[in-house]
Amino acid sequence: MNAMQKITPCLWFNEEAEQAAMFYCSVFREGRVLSVSRYGPDDRMPEGTALVVEFELAGQRFQALNGGTDFPFTEAISLSIETADQAETDYYWEALTAGGGAPGPCGWLKDRFGLSWQVVPKAYVDLISTSDSSAVARINAALYTMQKIVIADLVAARDGEAAGDAVGDPR
Repeated sequence: MNAMQKITPCLWFNEEAEQAAMFYCSVFREGRVLSVSRYGPDDRMPEGTALVVEFELAGQRFQALNGGTDFPFTEAISLSIETADQAETDYYWEALTAGGGAPGPCGWLKDRFGLSWQVVPKAYVDLISTSDSSAVARINAALYTMQKIVIADLVAARDGEAAGDAVGDPR
């Protein structure tokens, strides 16, 4: 546990905070539940229902709160995952859209609980960190056509090639 973390995101769920925390901990190999507090008798939710679940993903602490239906998730907040390569991008994309999640544009997705995520390869950040504004425009034009980000297609766009023309691309 990171004792120095002063800001902990609190994620408001209808009544599936514990299931969501367990799911996220299963997706992130270094995920773990830290604590669970529960509703008591005569409370907003049935006795024994998780009230707050504290958990950690990749060294970042989170809280999941079962608060009811007052505040649904929106895209106004998302959790962004920087991935090392295409395999890691594919892993998080598939894991987070599994079981009822939905792909979105440009590396964004919603998981089965409605929380928005961005799965962004470090390669994308590296590719757009250039002074070649026309290459950045081509890269971003390619990005805008994607759901899951495909690094080879971004590289091809940088190089002025059509998607699927990258060397070694099996399409």
